Amino acid sequence: MKRSPTTPLLLCLVAALLTGCSGDDLSDLDAYMEEKRTRPGGIIAPIPTFKAYEAFAYSATALRSPFDRPIEVREIAQLQAIAAIKPDDNRAKEFLEQYTFDSLRMVGTLERDDVQWTLIKDPDGGVHRVKTGNFLGRNHGKIVEMSDTYVSVVEIVSDGTPDGWVERPRTIKLSGL
Repeated sequence: MKRSPTTPLLLCLVAALLTGCSGDDLSDLDAYMEEKRTRPGGIIAPIPTFKAYEAFAYSATALRSPFDRPIEVREIAQLQAIAAIKPDDNRAKEFLEQYTFDSLRMVGTLERDDVQWTLIKDPDGGVHRVKTGNFLGRNHGKIVEMSDTYVSVVEIVSDGTPDGWVERPRTIKLSGL
């Protein structure tokens, strides 16, 4: 193996650097450490007392969500006035009745031949046009009102008793609002 002409020069430079670092004079470090030791010690603050966690009981779960459209009192009176509520089992099911109500989204409106249509998107990505009187959702939901920003639906759901049914108003809002 051949040596480069700069190898001895490099070895001398490294040796000079190492000898410069090998001084035994540590008096400045000793003086600094002595100064730090002679300072009075600080007072350590006591550990703060632990406050026990107080659980918050949210009591408004049974109330209407502030983001839902309020139900008018007239609509509630009409719903309570109907005594014999029962879904029509002889009616042919419409396509959107195979999906849950919460999985359907309103994506727009259109008007054709003076008929107002609302565009509903199903969870599979299909877009369907519906109008007042059409049904959607699994709970016999009938469209009762439409606007540019929402669709109002009245569902017929069981009240928990045998052969007992009640009407429940629901709303699908335009996606993106």
